[in-house]
Amino acid sequence: MTGVIDEEFIPISVCCTIMSASVVHSFLDFVPSVFVGAPDGEDAISVLPGHRLLLKGNGMMAVRSAAIGSLIGCSAAILLAIPLQLLMLNGLADDLNGYTKYVLIAVSFLLLWNEFKRHNIIFGTIAFVLSGILGWIVMKLPIPIDSVLDGGTLLMPMLSGLFGLPAMLTASKGSPFPKQVDKVKDPVGSIPGLKGVIMGTVAGWFPGITSTVGATISTTVMPDRSPERFISTVASIGTVTAVLSLVTLSVSGGGRSGTVIVIGQILGDSISGPVTIAFRMMLLAAAIGSLLGYVLTIQAGKMASRALSGKDPSTLNKLIIALIVAIVLLTTGPWGLYILILATLIGFIPVSNDTGKTVLCGCLILPVLFM
Repeated sequence: MTGVIDEEFIPISVCCTIMSASVVHSFLDFVPSVFVGAPDGEDAISVLPGHRLLLKGNGMMAVRSAAIGSLIGCSAAILLAIPLQLLMLNGLADDLNGYTKYVLIAVSFLLLWNEFKRHNIIFGTIAFVLSGILGWIVMKLPIPIDSVLDGGTLLMPMLSGLFGLPAMLTASKGSPFPKQVDKVKDPVGSIPGLKGVIMGTVAGWFPGITSTVGATISTTVMPDRSPERFISTVASIGTVTAVLSLVTLSVSGGGRSGTVIVIGQILGDSISGPVTIAFRMMLLAAAIGSLLGYVLTIQAGKMASRALSGKDPSTLNKLIIALIVAIVLLTTGPWGLYILILATLIGFIPVSNDTGKTVLCGCLILPVLFM
């Protein structure tokens, strides 16, 4: 015995902790995305849905929408995981793998079709192609990482530059956040979360499809302009993907996220095959994590609302920008900083031309298409 856990169960216990943390993260990551990088009010038409609600004093509505979407998504994913795993092991996986490129081409078309409808097809296409080229460079070329800390990846500066820094660099300067109001009720219902389950199931298997891409496709097929419902769908897709990535791991032995890759390295073949004990324990960990994640997300949102209401966000944005640059230098070295700068320049294309940021997901889609 080691402590209170039998030695043979230590790997599973460690992986349960990792899985639970991954699910909790899929809930909580919406709190900083709502409260960080919000622009001035006159720019609100071109910003993320969470920022749009924040600038109206409804930041907690965005947080509650995300928490509800994630909870619905996680619950549905856990119920679907075992039947889906059995279907995949009985031949569905091989059939779906043959359609990967066609699915990604269709997704790319839908993303650009959205920009065509918004009369931004030129800048949308430019952003999509340039981000795809950058993604191919980062994933395919042997770029050296000369860093102080080990374990860094060039994906971090690429994604931070494309999606994070442009919003923070153009964020509100000197304009305080409006006072935030929490109406303490369900702002969205269950439908957006259930829509996310459908797209999350697709995103959980096919590489290159992020939660935001999935939500954008959902709103293209089933139009819904409500920002809180869009947020709920995005949150649901992200959590569904986090859970169903276990199915991908157990069927193919590969992972769609760092979390699942680590779990696969620890558990090895014990996670593979139909409905193993390890697989069931991971699902139980996800269920417990979802309950904790829901409560923590609401509480973290309340704390952020109280702390930031009426405050100037520019100081916070500057601190986060400095932290990102420091982390990039420490973990990826000078080349990481070059990637961060280049990605930020590409990330400014949607910001300065009222183009949807989802086209920047070309950084993941195009490299997979041209593998």
